[in-house]
Amino acid sequence: MTISHPRPLRPGDIVGVTAPSSGVPARLAGRLDFAVERLRASGYPVRLGAALRSDGIVSAPAPVRAAELMAMLTDPAVRAVVPPWGGELAIDLLGRIDWDALAADPTWLVGFSDLSTLLLPLTLRTGVATLHGHNLMDSPYAPPAGLLGWLDVATAAPGATLEQTSPRVHRGQGWDDWEADPTPTEWVLDTPGAWVRLDAGAGPDEPVDVTGRLIGGCVETVAFLAGTPYGDVPGFAAAHAPEGLVVYLDVYGWNASDVGRALWGMRHAGWFDAANAVLVSRTRGPAFEDLTQHDAVRDALGDLGVPVLADVECGHVPPYLALVNGAVARVRHDATASSVTQTLA
Repeated sequence: MTISHPRPLRPGDIVGVTAPSSGVPARLAGRLDFAVERLRASGYPVRLGAALRSDGIVSAPAPVRAAELMAMLTDPAVRAVVPPWGGELAIDLLGRIDWDALAADPTWLVGFSDLSTLLLPLTLRTGVATLHGHNLMDSPYAPPAGLLGWLDVATAAPGATLEQTSPRVHRGQGWDDWEADPTPTEWVLDTPGAWVRLDAGAGPDEPVDVTGRLIGGCVETVAFLAGTPYGDVPGFAAAHAPEGLVVYLDVYGWNASDVGRALWGMRHAGWFDAANAVLVSRTRGPAFEDLTQHDAVRDALGDLGVPVLADVECGHVPPYLALVNGAVARVRHDATASSVTQTLA
């Protein structure tokens, strides 16, 4: 089996906006409107769903959210679906999605955080590439030098090779206040920080140069898919990745003991059996007693016998790599630079 990439997005193509998990509350409607208008100004008509604006934990009942997502992803006029952000309960849609129907004419599904709960199964079950690392509310931010935005990836030609290099700087604390000002377009990146190796016996900057097919998502959501029909990473590796995998993991905010338990559960479910490398995000999640976030990763994954890189821009701490589930990726790291080069094939 091969990976099926949605056709490149072109100006004039419709972008669908729906919220399969949490909707946008009234107090942040200004940011949603601003992001939508920026897309339209870039040449992309926007179709707004009914399951979008809500002050509750979800944007609408599960059947409504599932039906709207399916309608957008199977409409030939809609070439990308970009939810405003993640949330908490996208997992309640999994049994309501017709996965085979989504493979017939693939459309880019873009997002991260709780959207990983949908991105990952779509790629694992159908071989359709999905795009992790951005959402609509963050789209107005200009990527820092070395990184790409989701539109850069979704508009790339079939077979394109896309290189991203860590800027080695990130936002240390806080978020922009979109309620007070919904229009920021530049990240506040104020804290230096590079990737670091955590695998046993390796120095933090010992060189890495590995290739594998990308797959991953947010630990706090996808860990619950391990061992289910929606999280069959070993099956995906056998069907689609004879070259092996590069597994990336976004740790949002769980404390270190929760992260450690999740990683061990994923390991027991075979998620790392075919891994050539593991990338773990930078996180603001706290330590637990004397167990740090790096300790938790070392304990669960340090003896896999493959490079394990932490503090990668694949999580909730800005800025963000644009990563394609299903793309072939070359990961390189040393004391001077760190990069991910993806081939859309």
